[in-house]
Amino acid sequence: MKSVTFEDSLFEECYFEDITSSNTFFKNCTFISTVFYNTDLFEYKFINSRVVNSTFMHNKEGCQLDFSDDNNAYMIYFVSFLGTLAVLPGNIVSALLMDKIGRLRMLGGQGDPVGGGLGGCDPSLRHSGWS
Repeated sequence: MKSVTFEDSLFEECYFEDITSSNTFFKNCTFISTVFYNTDLFEYKFINSRVVNSTFMHNKEGCQLDFSDDNNAYMIYFVSFLGTLAVLPGNIVSALLMDKIGRLRMLGGQGDPVGGGLGGCDPSLRHSGWS
């Protein structure tokens, strides 16, 4: 069971076995001659309920993991994947421009080889081997 709320219910001569639940509660319920074996149905999950001639055996102990939100991991990876896809076209265009224009010209901002361009270095400091 993931999360179920039982309200105003009667459980008579029932057998609950190997139940791990998260956010399962019993409100105003009555349990008569019921056996709870290897469950994590603890006292705080029975709100205003009556337990008559019932037995709790081998209750689960320790920290019970809650897998009720197991699809959240999927959503996190899905959103991350969409973010990666969003920048992919820009990465492709950038790689093509770097291949065509050259990495140093793109980083330096020089548009023409004479030195006017978009700013960049002083033409007197230019090394003749750079393209």
